[in-house]
Amino acid sequence: MGYSRAVVKGGWCFVSGVTGYDYATMTMPDSIADQGRNCFATIAGVLAQGGFEMADIVRVQYTVTDVALVDELVPVLGAALSGIRPAATMVIAGLIRPEMKVEIEVTAFKE
Repeated sequence: MGYSRAVVKGGWCFVSGVTGYDYATMTMPDSIADQGRNCFATIAGVLAQGGFEMADIVRVQYTVTDVALVDELVPVLGAALSGIRPAATMVIAGLIRPEMKVEIEVTAFKE
């Protein structure tokens, strides 16, 4: 299908949507909070590989599978991004596998 985990163009880094897998064990935790933490760990690693850091995030989109899960996820989002305060969008929609509860996509910029 043609896919990159991230693409760097000039001062921009576009990170594809990341789900909550623990890629070391290829397992998916049940809680959305743990899935969110795994998403941000993956995102931080991808950004670092591209020469960016979490503080460079300017845009984020969250896809959450059920509005009832949002309250459990919010503290994780705050821990990762409250100091950065990127522009953000949250969408409630289905994901491609039933165990996935959240997908997070970011765009980072540095001058």
